[in-house]
Amino acid sequence: MNGTLCRRRAGRRDETGQGGVEYVAMIGVVAAVIGAIVALTVPTDTAVGLQDAVCRIVNAADGGEGCDSGGGGEDDDGGGDGDGDTPEGPPGDPFQPAKCLLSQDQTKTTVVVQILFIKISGSEQIKLQQWSDGTVTLERVTESGGGVTASISAGIPGLKDWGGSASLSGSYMKGSGSGGQWLFNGNKTGDPQKDLELNLEDAKQFTEYLKAQDKCNSRPAGPRSSELGMICGYHADKKKPDLPPEKAPDVDITKTSTEVSGGVSFGKSFTKGKGGKDKDGKPTDLGSISGEFGTGTMTEDVVVMRANTGPDAGKITFIYTFSVDAKGGELAQGKATRMQQVAVTYDAKTFDQEEKDGKEHRPEKLVITTSQENGEGAGVQVGAGANVPGTPVTIDVGGGGGNIKSQIHTESAEVVLDNDGDSKLVEDWLRGRGDFPAGDALPSPSDAAEAPDSDTGPLERLLHDKGKLSRLDYNANTDWWNASLGIGFGISAGQVTLGFKLFGIDITHEEKNQTITGTPTYATGPKNGGARPWVEWKNCTQTKPIA
Repeated sequence: MNGTLCRRRAGRRDETGQGGVEYVAMIGVVAAVIGAIVALTVPTDTAVGLQDAVCRIVNAADGGEGCDSGGGGEDDDGGGDGDGDTPEGPPGDPFQPAKCLLSQDQTKTTVVVQILFIKISGSEQIKLQQWSDGTVTLERVTESGGGVTASISAGIPGLKDWGGSASLSGSYMKGSGSGGQWLFNGNKTGDPQKDLELNLEDAKQFTEYLKAQDKCNSRPAGPRSSELGMICGYHADKKKPDLPPEKAPDVDITKTSTEVSGGVSFGKSFTKGKGGKDKDGKPTDLGSISGEFGTGTMTEDVVVMRANTGPDAGKITFIYTFSVDAKGGELAQGKATRMQQVAVTYDAKTFDQEEKDGKEHRPEKLVITTSQENGEGAGVQVGAGANVPGTPVTIDVGGGGGNIKSQIHTESAEVVLDNDGDSKLVEDWLRGRGDFPAGDALPSPSDAAEAPDSDTGPLERLLHDKGKLSRLDYNANTDWWNASLGIGFGISAGQVTLGFKLFGIDITHEEKNQTITGTPTYATGPKNGGARPWVEWKNCTQTKPIA
């Protein structure tokens, strides 16, 4: 990645999609936090890559200079406005995508254990997705990782007498995971809405079966464990739906990730007695309470999906995702997320042979997706701590919870690579070969719908000429809670304290639902002048999501 993106198409940006908490201010928190994190915890070579990645996706808060995200809802009017005036595309338009995501229910639980400067994490994520063609997918991925963490705190001079303080913490994590995706499309009545209802019922029932099966598999060893396991499995099998998928997932998923995160918090300590000392001159520190001002996270994921059955059987897809997430506020919570994703699909058998022979790969499909989410809501994130008398050891407890309502704008560009020239163009771009490597500007779907000019690169031109371009908006609701416990150690030098945890555990649970809203649109074929107008996406609006 390089600075090309930071200079590209600066004039195309506006402030579409900002929520009640100013998006630019939130990204300012991320920039400050991540700048310190990268300096504290990340190896030099990785730090350079992550900093360049921020340049790809985070807009500077300076009125138009700096980095451009390349899309994600800020190029123009942000898609359909729901006023019913969106024109319709021509019947049988080959540029109209076949289906869209109507709704997604996502649950994720993460447990992080910290020992000294080492962090170990484990998480499980489950997604239930409804699609406009009447199909439903269920996805489950478990992930584990490890990394390092550091923190530093300092007193606030103006609040010295009150024990005011501020702290900055950061961590660097690498992880890997695995899981699967199940496809529910067994009900085919000819009515996509009815199919969706029946397939969703099957998916929910199969979820209960998986939960029961997990309970059976986690039974401790002991007398008659095999017999009890068989009985448990028999009752679990009775929970299967009438049209269940295979027990093995339709798609095998493997995942690797790199995460850099950190937070800024402010606090106040409490003492009794004059000057914080009793009549004998001994300290009388009663502990402290703090509130979290802001957190920031940068994540780079690589997901590999190998389809065993279903319409994509025999295909392997690599999904590269980079996202920046900011969350802030002690009582009123606000969040902002930017995401860019590239998915490249190959024939699995051919890919494996090319890999074995050391030959170049030939992708069959490319999908580029960008999204922007902004939201706010009620919530709280606080912590309290106390010193162990006579020692530099502290015990901290923290937690919080809340609800955030947000809006998500998503754009997608999909192109089938049906000839060697297009396939080689995409592979060279992805691998960083040629004059327009992937480290340069990532073309957005909105950019690809505009008439090409002298600055248009070959990949963006390919998306303009052959890509299926679409734009969607969602309303999202996120319920979350967090709880933590830590035993810390601090070394003071004047007003600055270098602190770290001897041991800590942090549990976070998040349930998020997103549902389509507004008028979904897609870009039909090029018209006079080369631009591709946005029209109503009938294949997306024919089916309504089921609450």
